Amino acid sequence: MPPLNPSLIDTGSPPIPQIQAWGQGYDGWHGPLLNLCQAVPAYPPPPAMLARLAEAAGSAEAAAYGPIQGDAALREAYAAHLRSLYGGDCAAGQVAITAGCNQAYFVAMMALARRGEAVLLPTPWYFNHAMTLDMLGIEARALPCDAASGFLPDPDRAEALLDGGVRAIVLVTPNNPTGAIYPAALIERFQSLCQRRGIWLVLDETYRDFLPPGREQPHALPAGGWPENLIQLTSFSKSFAIPGHRLGALAAPEALLPELGKVMDCVQICANRPAQAAVAWGIEALAGWRAAKRAEMAERAEAMRAVFDRLPGWRLEALGAYFAYVRHPFGVTSAWEVARTMAAGHGLMALPGPAFAGEEAHLRIAFANIDLATIRALEPRLRRVAEEAASPAGRESRAQRPPALPAAGYGRSPAAPDAHRGP
Repeated sequence: MPPLNPSLIDTGSPPIPQIQAWGQGYDGWHGPLLNLCQAVPAYPPPPAMLARLAEAAGSAEAAAYGPIQGDAALREAYAAHLRSLYGGDCAAGQVAITAGCNQAYFVAMMALARRGEAVLLPTPWYFNHAMTLDMLGIEARALPCDAASGFLPDPDRAEALLDGGVRAIVLVTPNNPTGAIYPAALIERFQSLCQRRGIWLVLDETYRDFLPPGREQPHALPAGGWPENLIQLTSFSKSFAIPGHRLGALAAPEALLPELGKVMDCVQICANRPAQAAVAWGIEALAGWRAAKRAEMAERAEAMRAVFDRLPGWRLEALGAYFAYVRHPFGVTSAWEVARTMAAGHGLMALPGPAFAGEEAHLRIAFANIDLATIRALEPRLRRVAEEAASPAGRESRAQRPPALPAAGYGRSPAAPDAHRGP
């Protein structure tokens, strides 16, 4: 086979398929196989949303190409939503509609940096963010965060990592993978830092609709006019439970939109038009439904907290939106090995910390796609994971089961602790 792009070859593979492959080897011994590795809402869209999607999909208009930066109705509706949420005067001309938030991020990175430059990402980071930069030959420069700080990034530490090659800082709040929710004052400090240093702040708010009660407005950056260095990303997939329809958005200074449009024309031409029509209606019409789902996720988060409060050895170190970030009780054992054992031996598919350039001691457990009863049932199953690992009889029983598949984590095999090739 002829050679491929070395930057692509050096980019690691996404970890979720590997965990799911291990899960396929599970024998059902401890209960049903649970997908705790992917951030998927457990509930379907409301019937009215499905009806709108079906109606739009059956129209000749939605089958045609649409505007590169999105249909006017959705751009207007989302701009109005941002104005109501943050204040300020965000206009439809500042909004672009993309095929999911991942594409919004890809488009933004292509616009902001070139090969050999750098973007600062707090770690643990969302692996697709790092993968995108690797493919583009842009350095993913790590800004380490830890449990002692609640996994909140430190602006002073960030500034010490800046040099002439850094083009942007990316923040994800509520965070994926940790669930940590960044205080408004912290976000504002980062925006001021980026403005002072002449770089971009990219704010990924995919999980904004799942902030806890009383924190629906995560910050007020656009209240006095849209900052000239701010790009805000979001996902309609999570908010409206339509991940298969791949719909997201970005908001930015209006002068940036023509440049973003060049990238968008090459990678999508236009986003899913039936979904655009349905979401344009749903932003206002389904506000109550989304509020109810926010409350439901908050209830699940508290149920997760209660489970880990009762589990000896396990420690919940961050919690928010769809995610619990936990310290496992197995000491220096590789988190990849813990994840393999949990998936193949216990039917619990979770992602290891190193998949996010995080520590070997951590796992990310996504609880959005399991209900309250299943969350409560996690407690005895996680107890059995620890008991079987500590018991000679348990180890012998596990050894008699079919072997798991070989591991292949993001960027490196689990045998190699440097799970990402960047610095």
